[in-house]
Amino acid sequence: MAKLQANAPFVFVSNEGWHAGVVGIVASRLKDRFGKPTFVAGFDGGVGRGSARSIANVDIGAVVRAARERKLLGSGGGHAMAAGFTLTPGQIDPFREFLAGHFANSNISVGALEVAIDAVVSPAGASLSLADEFAQAGPFGAGNPEPLVVVPDGRVGFVDVVGSGHVRLRLIGGDGPAIDAIAFRAAGTKLGTGLLSARGQTIHAVGRLRADLWNGRRRVRLELEDAALRVD
Repeated sequence: MAKLQANAPFVFVSNEGWHAGVVGIVASRLKDRFGKPTFVAGFDGGVGRGSARSIANVDIGAVVRAARERKLLGSGGGHAMAAGFTLTPGQIDPFREFLAGHFANSNISVGALEVAIDAVVSPAGASLSLADEFAQAGPFGAGNPEPLVVVPDGRVGFVDVVGSGHVRLRLIGGDGPAIDAIAFRAAGTKLGTGLLSARGQTIHAVGRLRADLWNGRRRVRLELEDAALRVD
C-alpha cells in the first residue's frame, strides 16, 4: 500500500483489523523506509486509531491538530515528530484530501532520506565494550534515540539472504579486521538489492551497534539502517 504512494509527499495507509498497539511502530518504520511523513490507522468496530511520524522540518502535530479543528478527525494531537489521532471510515477520504492539499506546496523531496550520524566507527573499533556502552545510554525512544554509527570504507566480503528475507554481510576494514552486519527484512528492497550486488565493493554502512548472542557466544554486530557505495 505504501509503495503505491511512492510519488506522493506523504504516506497514509489504513485497514480493518490492524491493532492500535502497533500502528505507531509501523508508522515509524514506513517513515524511515520512505523518508516522508507517514500516517497509519487501524480500524476496529468502526473506529480508527492512528499514529503519525514525521521527518525534519515537518510539524506533524500541527498537521493533525489542523485536521481535527476542521472536523476531519474525531480527535488528534501530538508534537512535531509524532502524533496520534482517531477517525471514522467516512473520514478517510476527506482526511487524505486534506493531507494532499497541505503537502502540495511543501518542499519535501520524495524519496530523499537524510541520516544523522552520531559516530564514525571502524571494524576494528566496533567492539563489544563499545556496543555495551551505547546500550547503557538506554532505554531508547522518541526523546532518546539510539545512536547511529557509520562504518566507512568497508569492503563487502560476504553477503547473502538469510532467514525471513534478512540480508547478512561481512564488512572488512582497510587494516584487516571485519564486522558482521545484517539488514532485517531488506531482501527485495532497494537497500537489500544494493547490498547483494555490492559483493567485493566498498561501501559506507550506517546502523546501530549491538551485542548479539550466537551459539552461546556474545559478539558485536551492526544492524543496518542504510548504506551507500563509495564514490572515488
